[in-house]
Amino acid sequence: MRLSSIVSLVALLVSGPAFAEAGLRDRAKELFEPIPTAPPAIPGETATPEKLALGKMLFFEPRLSGSGDVSCADCHNLSMGGVDGGALSGGHNAQLAGREVLTVLNAIFNKAQYWDGRAANLSDQVVNSVMANPKAMLKTRGGPMPINPTEHAIAKQRAVEQFKKIPGYVAAFKQAFPEQSDPVAYDNIGRAIALFEATLITPDAPFDRWLKGDDQALSDAQKDGLKLFIDKGCVTCHNGVNVGGAMFARFGVVKQPTADFLPPDDWGRFAVTKAVADKYAFKVPSLRNVELTAPYFHTGATFDLKKAVAVMGESQLGVELSADETDKIVAFLDSLTGRQPEVVLPILPPRTAPPAL
Repeated sequence: MRLSSIVSLVALLVSGPAFAEAGLRDRAKELFEPIPTAPPAIPGETATPEKLALGKMLFFEPRLSGSGDVSCADCHNLSMGGVDGGALSGGHNAQLAGREVLTVLNAIFNKAQYWDGRAANLSDQVVNSVMANPKAMLKTRGGPMPINPTEHAIAKQRAVEQFKKIPGYVAAFKQAFPEQSDPVAYDNIGRAIALFEATLITPDAPFDRWLKGDDQALSDAQKDGLKLFIDKGCVTCHNGVNVGGAMFARFGVVKQPTADFLPPDDWGRFAVTKAVADKYAFKVPSLRNVELTAPYFHTGATFDLKKAVAVMGESQLGVELSADETDKIVAFLDSLTGRQPEVVLPILPPRTAPPAL
């Protein structure tokens, strides 16, 4: 063999893995985007420091709830991946939602909010959530609904009147919305909280660093898991900047899951659209920080991410993943955990008058 041929062969053997990695990265870049390092803007809103400060206070404010003891932060615990970490069988989660809590982290990148997409954006999600009253909810197909919308509206007005009696909030609303003569308004509550929630992003995950060119950011097992994630078809639904959150999909495309994963009386998005095609369809959840957001599925049916991957393989793709394949896919999913937001707890304004009755 000629010396030139030997040199070429050695070069090919050495560069082979590099070519393979470049090819995998090129494929991944067509399917995914890194989480940006700066929060995105909400169309039509300006995120001033005053609005963000007010939104943060309201996010942690239990006096917004009908019971006076449940804040956004109770169900969206920022120390636990933006969820409450509890099973669906009890607690505020089941009472207020009827389904497992979706993470608030990176929610700004979702197509819509809630499992059934009934809120088009974060502001809509906030105003649909903060006044929920577990004692005034009726179980229906598709989740609990308010028994009496009029009472719900009255509760909203009571919340506004209550905050108008708290000097610290009156001042905070005026600073946040100086152009308004009467800024302590329910819509402004939703706007402020939504602006704060839009800052709760988790950039700089190992996968993001790898997408940007850092070959060492992922382990070999994680790269193998990414390749499986693409080749098996998981990316059909889980793609984009949030690795999900951009579409609705029927649960049980190939194989009907058991009732603990898909209760027959929860019809999903059908409850919103009334379209037959949307029966048992749900928003595809983001897989960002998924190792932190157990339990999984809209029912909270399992805390085991390997089990969740296996169920999805069978029900959505019609494939039975081997133990090795499941381990590698889970290893890849672990690489989606980004830098968690560091939030200093706000000091909430004290009440100086009795609450409105």
